[in-house]
Amino acid sequence: MKTLNHWIGGKPVEGASGEFGPVYNPATGAQDTQVAFASVAEVDAAVAAAKEAFASWGTVSLAKRTAILYKYRELLDAHRDEIARLITAEHGKVHSDALGEVARGLEIVELACGIAEKLKGELSTQVSGGVDVASIRQPLGVVAGITPFNFPAMVPLWMFPVAIACGNTFVLKPSEKDPSASWRLAELAAEAGLPDGVLNVVNGDKVAVDRLLEHPDVAAVSFVGSTPIARYIQSRAIEHGKRVQALGGAKNHMLVLPDADLDFAADNAINAAYGSAGERCMAVSVVVAVGDTGDELVKKIAERAARLRIGPGDDPASEMGPLITKEHRDKVASYVHGAAAQGAEVVVDGTGYTVEGHENGFFIGVSLLDKVPTTADAYRDEIFGPVLCVVRAETYDEAIELINSSRWGNGTAIFTRDGGAARRFQLEVEAGMVGVNVPIPVPVGYHSFGGWKDSLFGDHHIYGNDGVRFYTRGKVITTRWPEPSEEVGINLGFPKNH
Repeated sequence: MKTLNHWIGGKPVEGASGEFGPVYNPATGAQDTQVAFASVAEVDAAVAAAKEAFASWGTVSLAKRTAILYKYRELLDAHRDEIARLITAEHGKVHSDALGEVARGLEIVELACGIAEKLKGELSTQVSGGVDVASIRQPLGVVAGITPFNFPAMVPLWMFPVAIACGNTFVLKPSEKDPSASWRLAELAAEAGLPDGVLNVVNGDKVAVDRLLEHPDVAAVSFVGSTPIARYIQSRAIEHGKRVQALGGAKNHMLVLPDADLDFAADNAINAAYGSAGERCMAVSVVVAVGDTGDELVKKIAERAARLRIGPGDDPASEMGPLITKEHRDKVASYVHGAAAQGAEVVVDGTGYTVEGHENGFFIGVSLLDKVPTTADAYRDEIFGPVLCVVRAETYDEAIELINSSRWGNGTAIFTRDGGAARRFQLEVEAGMVGVNVPIPVPVGYHSFGGWKDSLFGDHHIYGNDGVRFYTRGKVITTRWPEPSEEVGINLGFPKNH
């Protein structure tokens, strides 16, 4: 059995804790790999390597940093198929989806390649007699990232390229469920010329997470995952004096108005709800059907759901793969099993689905629940699987009130031909990312990603300009060069500009 260890100081480091976690192929249910879990001492070694590297990396020229990042971008592009195959093997998503994940991660590497523009300071001359003021941004030092299983390449690429471009060094703790992609990202970074210790990867569980949160040499922590863990990350990081950005869960609503093209809306609902088996924080998990659109829309979604091809991610015919673990599959199924008792109508029941030849895989079919009460567990909880809820609203005002009453505010979308209604929606809805006839409004790399309410803990969104601000701190420099003969004199009053 393959053992995946750590990447510390620019090289593989064998795990010494004696603790390991299983890594499964979700399509077969077989354990192909075990991953070493880091001890406190091993996390400390990774932080020490990053701290040592920061002493020189923090002063490396922007020209050299960007040259390395350009080379890294070339290597990622050349190896995108290989990385996608690692993702499919350990996460289960279909290969085309995995390729898309790598492509979106590459966008952030490209953003980091332009870091010189993002780090330009400001200068005001002659603010007072002979006095100039400049504002600059400098790196924090050692920063850490804790990333989820659902995007094992993209989310790490949301973090460390921007962080290291800004002059920081990085310790990454990827999900223990599918860690191989992150390991490969680190290998390719070293091949691109990134100095030893600038990027480190420690695998592990809560022991590694807690040590990163409390380590005195870690200045900031980025996290993407569930809301309860995001809240915990924020609390512990702040307790230990760290800067934190923690992105939590979601229950994303898609509002369909009576004037919408229902075929177009149904196609997009299928794509957004069942893509990547629903294991996306930006997945549409609730469709809000306004007026008399509900019956026809549900019929169209059900017809499309019946035609979806579910199978192993490495089969080109598959449109949806398995879930990440057996336990998660069973939890997702429980929401469908309990839906009718809580007042929902089960239109499509995908539980109990199996794939011939892969009976031990973690497969589940797609499910569609209609007329779901807002009190039902399927509506209230983040299911993180291929279960789509439909709720009904008589009017736009009723729909917007329903959406805004959700404790989450990650992403949302409206489907309509009415520009006035769309404009009103984008201003009134309480969510960080809004789509107009776009079901999954994940911003491009030069805009920032992040939600509101229980979908975000911390002050900064991730990547884009917010990412640069998060990984740097501002400094203001006031200078004066008096003439040799100039006499200032003694004045104890508050300084004045004149």
